[in-house]
Amino acid sequence: MTDLSAVHDIIVVLGPTASGKTRLAVALAGEFGGEIISADSRQVFRGMDIGSGKDLHEYGRLPYHLIDILDAGEEFSVFDFQRRFLKAFAEITSRGGFPILCGGSGMYLDAALRGYRMVAVPRDESLRSELAAKSDAELVEELRRLKPEQHNSTDLLDRERTVRAIEIAHGEAEGISSCDPFPRMRSSVIGIQWEREALRRRITDRLRERLDSGMIEEVERLHTCGVVWERLDYYGLEYRYVGAYLRGEMNKNDLFQRLNSAIHNFAKRQGNWFRRMERHGVTINWIDGEADQLTQAREIIHKKIRS
Repeated sequence: MTDLSAVHDIIVVLGPTASGKTRLAVALAGEFGGEIISADSRQVFRGMDIGSGKDLHEYGRLPYHLIDILDAGEEFSVFDFQRRFLKAFAEITSRGGFPILCGGSGMYLDAALRGYRMVAVPRDESLRSELAAKSDAELVEELRRLKPEQHNSTDLLDRERTVRAIEIAHGEAEGISSCDPFPRMRSSVIGIQWEREALRRRITDRLRERLDSGMIEEVERLHTCGVVWERLDYYGLEYRYVGAYLRGEMNKNDLFQRLNSAIHNFAKRQGNWFRRMERHGVTINWIDGEADQLTQAREIIHKKIRS
């Protein structure tokens, strides 16, 4: 087995939704003795399986991390992800394992790769009193001013989330907490790229498969178990649109058409984020999704070992 640790601390597999990230990450983990760390904002929640695309059947007996660690309905932020990612990274490497980060959530990937430390920000009652006088639109504008590129779009959909995001932005700017230095990580980042129409077909086919596999029933079960509709809305497109269907706000055909279109647009935004990461210094080695992904990824890894 090739010793990756000579030149790598972590391998990263990223790409837009439906690009085949999990399958490639699992193949690499099996070949190089790796353990997978998920960089997905929804796979952390138990019971959110189909809508979040966990595909746990693909893992087999491989160890994985940051999947099924919280109950649906709980909060999970980029700060929480970074803290848990660093803990998982340290645990894996301490026992001689090799971490493989896999996901498509751009903010999470950034938090793991770019070496900035996020701070724990407490409630600021004085700031909250000041913000209480502002309209929702004014709060959104304030957040965009403070974090023009990094804010989570779901923070703009709910007043309390917007206030908290502003609070965190102020806290980070003022350096409320000090953090230990970010650990040095030598990485190879592998991105899966598909021709646009091919990716569109994959997204559409996967949506049909998920609906046929019980995604609607999954969302209904989550709501029955106490996850309110408003919370489900924040868990991404699948949960938001299926929730609207279950509330009678659209029929099943509209659900498919509108959700399918929304996922296509989401994939475009993921691509924009990956290009932004490249502009900020992250080198992404792109491979052709339609060719043999494992062979291409293996060559990128071995090339770095040989260099």
